[in-house]
Amino acid sequence: MPEGRLKPAPLCLSEGDCDKFSGALLGSWIADALAMPAHWYYDRFALQRDYGRITDFVQPKRPHPDSIFWRSRWDAPSPELDILGDQRPLWGQRGVHYHQALGAGENTLSIKLAGLLWQMLQETGGYDSTEYLKRYVDFLAPPQNHRDTYIEECHRGFFSNLGRGIPLEKCGIQERHIGGLVMHLPVALYFGHDADNAHGIALESLAMTHPGKEMRLAGEAILSLLLPTLNGRPLSEVILEECSRQRNPFFGFPFNKWLKRDDEEVIGRLLSTACYIDQAVPAVIYLALKYSDLPEQGLIANTNLGGDNVHRGGVLGALLGAANGTANWPRRWREGLAEPPIFIK
Repeated sequence: MPEGRLKPAPLCLSEGDCDKFSGALLGSWIADALAMPAHWYYDRFALQRDYGRITDFVQPKRPHPDSIFWRSRWDAPSPELDILGDQRPLWGQRGVHYHQALGAGENTLSIKLAGLLWQMLQETGGYDSTEYLKRYVDFLAPPQNHRDTYIEECHRGFFSNLGRGIPLEKCGIQERHIGGLVMHLPVALYFGHDADNAHGIALESLAMTHPGKEMRLAGEAILSLLLPTLNGRPLSEVILEECSRQRNPFFGFPFNKWLKRDDEEVIGRLLSTACYIDQAVPAVIYLALKYSDLPEQGLIANTNLGGDNVHRGGVLGALLGAANGTANWPRRWREGLAEPPIFIK
């Protein structure tokens, strides 16, 4: 991939195209905000007790019964690189909600970082890895530019490496969490009318913060669904074609047979609800196939399955939004987002 800025084709070639692209971006934001209160609930009885069935944006409650903050810690390499900021005192305490400072309709850090990338693409007219990494560091380093409490391992590892003097482009750590895919989806959307270009640049961007073969395969799996859907093909058709071709191990599951089962059985027993891509990406594919024409029901189902529903949802929302467009997201969700994605004319 050549260095420097890469010019895209026009984001929207027609009104119908714009609807798919904006629907995909909006879907990620909506899914994240909807799932945020129930993020990392692994006890579904506790989730039901605390929230009932979530169908709208709600504020997170305290305490969080499955929170692992009490055994989480991170030593900042220096005060200037302490990305935990004013949330640091909560690390090490029991029952702290991962997003305890957020309100109904607000987005988690992963979507904030996706928005940062989306803003850069629009302002500069293309993708520049050096510019992106500078903005990423400036956003996360003090003073705090967000209100989220949990900072994922990938960001902590990046800043630990930065504190050791490692060059920016080599600070990313190899890990296997689906949150990395959410952060870089805006690249695929921005360049989406040129599928080959979008594929290459999106994977380059992903490798800046989430390097490694497994993350690349996960990125390729999602891009193989998102890009054709953006360009007019039915989402369910694309999924079934990828399953038949078996070009990527993430499609090596009996998704069609699973459609007859309850979601709670598929994602909870057959697949884990956790954040690791070997389980989370197949879970997204299953939900995308089942709810390809039912975007509202799909995001509600994902939310109430718990686990890493925020990052599963960020990817699922993009796929369902690309398939169905903006208007198929309920108005209450579109208008209820605290900070919807910005489209710069």
